[in-house]
Amino acid sequence: MSSVAERTSHTGTGSARRRNTASIVQGVAIALGFVMLVGGFAVLALQYRPYRIPTGSMSPTLAVGDTVLARTGGSAGRGDIVVFQDQDWGNATLVKRVVAVGGDTVSGDREGRITVNGHQVSEPYLETVGMGATEFSVTVPEGRLFLLGDFRGNSLDSRSHLDVESGSVPASGVKARVEAVIRPLSRAGMESRVPAFDDLGVPTAHRPGPLLPAAWTSAGGAALIVVASAAGWAVSLTRRLRGRRRA
Repeated sequence: MSSVAERTSHTGTGSARRRNTASIVQGVAIALGFVMLVGGFAVLALQYRPYRIPTGSMSPTLAVGDTVLARTGGSAGRGDIVVFQDQDWGNATLVKRVVAVGGDTVSGDREGRITVNGHQVSEPYLETVGMGATEFSVTVPEGRLFLLGDFRGNSLDSRSHLDVESGSVPASGVKARVEAVIRPLSRAGMESRVPAFDDLGVPTAHRPGPLLPAAWTSAGGAALIVVASAAGWAVSLTRRLRGRRRA
């Protein structure tokens, strides 16, 4: 009897230890998943804001009605797509592409092509339909930006405001840089960095920020919580079924 009791005691102790170990592993996994979920979401919430594209002036890059995520803070470089406000432009929230910065001399022809500091810029992202545009040549004041739409034939941009500060807007008016489209889902994706202005030197278009890593971290954390919780539930259910069979 003593031998049987000892074996039963050892077996019970071993089972308890396994249960405790499994519970610890599950708890650690859930805690890690929670940290990943909250950390990734915090980065997105602190550094990014959603904006809705109000017009078709940035077609085909951005379509009217698209919802984008734009990174707040930091400066803007040539090639960046920026969200901005300027009282001379009606103080509305607008989205355009930076093509020249303070000190640059920028000119454009009737085909919508631009030259910056004597360098003709190749812009493969432009909408080629209805390219009729205004000829211009200006020097951008320091601390300001010259902004154009990708649909040069259908965009009210710096060319429409040449009589005020050479059509430029203050760099301080930039609220964020567009990095991704999130709606509609058929157009969702990251915006590629534009190298068209790199030969002009700094400031160039920025590389994507932590948007994608943060999104994957948050999603991975949520998945880890679900998997760890489901695994714990499955183990508990299996133990109950075994207990009933033995009984």
